Amino acid sequence: MKLRKITQLLTEIAPLSLQESYDNAGLIVGKNNWEISGILVCLDATEEVLDEAMENNCNLVIAHHPIVFKGLKQFNGKNYVERVVIKAIKNDIAIYAIHTNLDNVLHNGVNQKIAEKLGLSGLEILQRRPSDLLKLVTYVPKDNLKEVREALFDAGGGHIGNYDKCSFSSMGTGTFRAGENADPHVGKKGNMHQESESRLELVLPRHKQVSVVNALLKAHPYEEVAYDLLELQNKSTLTGAGVVGELPEALKKDDFLAHLKTSMQAHVVKYTHSERDVIKRVAVCGGSGSFLIHAARSSGADAYVTSDIKYHEFFDGENDLMICDIGHYESEQFTIELLGDFLSEKIPNFAVIFTKTVTNPVRYFY
Repeated sequence: MKLRKITQLLTEIAPLSLQESYDNAGLIVGKNNWEISGILVCLDATEEVLDEAMENNCNLVIAHHPIVFKGLKQFNGKNYVERVVIKAIKNDIAIYAIHTNLDNVLHNGVNQKIAEKLGLSGLEILQRRPSDLLKLVTYVPKDNLKEVREALFDAGGGHIGNYDKCSFSSMGTGTFRAGENADPHVGKKGNMHQESESRLELVLPRHKQVSVVNALLKAHPYEEVAYDLLELQNKSTLTGAGVVGELPEALKKDDFLAHLKTSMQAHVVKYTHSERDVIKRVAVCGGSGSFLIHAARSSGADAYVTSDIKYHEFFDGENDLMICDIGHYESEQFTIELLGDFLSEKIPNFAVIFTKTVTNPVRYFY
């Protein structure tokens, strides 16, 4: 299977346009025309992970964290980043990272996986992203409306939140005159023509713009297709940082902490005092989530589960929000399961292996 096909599947659930500006998600090592024999899914692409990939005949490593965050000027093997890149190139192993773009999607995202482990339901994005939505407006002869509309839906247009095939149409009259070099679908060259047309409108994510416009041009009967693409200011309900949801039933604080520790396979939970008696509404953010503490409080959450909280940031709970730091690796470890299950479903009968290498650099002394 070509690497290109696999990376296209990954961008379906986590478009690269959703990554943060500091990130380096995408294909880090390798070429899209490489033939892939097997996939190893991991959290971190370390030297040990590459050795494991070679032992299992996997020449593609899909990692959550990018091995390269900034430019490398020398490849002397003086640190683990350089050594991993050298080993990958030397052994023709592709490395693909799917990081903050996977953090920033609700469906099949990192935070949904955490919420699933905790048993949360009614999930909402904690901090919505500015819109990456566009509105397509075009004009279609009434007899071709259904065909064109379905083509746009198939190309990825018309999704709003949990709904698909969303559009609006209204009838009107279009006018045009075909020139001598034209090949009009209706009307005669040199004559003014009036045609009953539908104004068709639908929204689409920015990363689907090319495929949707190409579908429009292919399905539309006119030689010259009139259309507009308008930027929208709506905030997305399906993309953004963190999620918030509710437990099936309220738990006493100690019972919630025990549930959290067990469900997330955490070695330890660092947490703050809260004056609330029970925990019901829970916000989560995989990885470093201190930037969402105030959003978690504003959401009405009783507890906020994340990692990498600094000492003074714990005070931001204000004794009202129980901030729970379970560790960076612990908060994201189930991303391996998430990606592995997704790929196994999309490309059955293909070798997709979950890493057995624990890449957590943190150790605990009890």
